[in-house]
Amino acid sequence: MPATIVMTGAGRGIGRAAAERILRESPDTHLLLVARSPLTGVLGIGGRSVSSVTADLASLDSVRTAAVEIRTRLDHGDLPPLHGFVANAGVQYTNARTETPDGFEATFAVNVLANHLFLRLLQGCFARPARIVITVSDTHFGDFRHNLGMVPGPVWDAPDALARPCAFPDPDTTTAGRTAYSTSKLAAIHLVHEYARRLPAGIDVIAYNPGFVPGTDLARDAGPFSRFAVRRILPALSLTPLATSRTTAGRHLADLALGAISAPTGSYVDHARVARSSEESYHPRREHELWEVAERLVGSPG
Repeated sequence: MPATIVMTGAGRGIGRAAAERILRESPDTHLLLVARSPLTGVLGIGGRSVSSVTADLASLDSVRTAAVEIRTRLDHGDLPPLHGFVANAGVQYTNARTETPDGFEATFAVNVLANHLFLRLLQGCFARPARIVITVSDTHFGDFRHNLGMVPGPVWDAPDALARPCAFPDPDTTTAGRTAYSTSKLAAIHLVHEYARRLPAGIDVIAYNPGFVPGTDLARDAGPFSRFAVRRILPALSLTPLATSRTTAGRHLADLALGAISAPTGSYVDHARVARSSEESYHPRREHELWEVAERLVGSPG
C-alpha cells in the first residue's frame, strides 16, 4: 500500500544508508526528505519515489514552514498517506554556548525541540498504523561501557535551563558540548515515553540507538585531530563489537521504520532488539515536565 515516510538526517551516514534501504525494500513508499538542501537528485535515481522539503532544524520558524508544506501536500493528495516519521538528524558541538536564532542552545534545539515541533504539527496527519522513530544514543547511560570514555554522561537540570546556552560548567569546552549532547539524547528518550502515553492508539513511537557509529560526520564541529580520528581511524572499530558500521546501523533504522523489527510503542531499540534504556531515563515526572516546557517553548498546538 502506498505510504509516505518523512525523514530528517538522510544526507549522510546512518540516514543515507537507511534511506537507500527504505527505497530499495519498500518500492511503494514515498520518502519525503527534510534537509537544508534538496536530496532528491542523490536518492531519487531510477524513478524511485522521493521528494524533499527544505528546512533548517535549528530554526523553529523553518520547521513550522516545512511542516505546513508537508501538511498541505498531504491534504491535497499530492502525497500518499503519512505512515511514518524518522527523526534521524542530530548535532553535537564543541561547546554548550552555540545559540539558535530563537535563543536556544543549538544541541537541545535540533535534537529535542525540532523533533517535538514536527511531531506536534504533523500529529493529526498520520494514517494508522503509523510508526515514529527517533534516533537517540547510548551516551545517555553515562558509563564507560556505553561511552568508551569519549562522551560525558548526561547532567539533568530543569528543562528551561537545558534549553538555553551555557547550561553546563565551562560552556566553551568540548566537555560541555558533549555533555549537552548526551543530555539531549536523554531528553529525547524522556519524550518518547511521554509521546507513547499521549499519542492516539495506532501511532507508535520508538527510540532507536544505533550504538557507536564512527564516520557519521557527527563530529564535524570538532577540531582537526578529532575529525581525522573519527573519519580515518575509529571506523576500524566497526570490525569489532565496540562499534557499528554505517551500513548496519542504517539497515536497522530502515527496518525499524518499515516495521520489520517488532517493537511496542515507547520502547528503546538497541541496534536491532528491544532493550531497556538507562534507569535514569524512566522518570514520569521529568517526562511530563519536559513535555510541558517543550510545548511552551515551541508554541505547538495544545
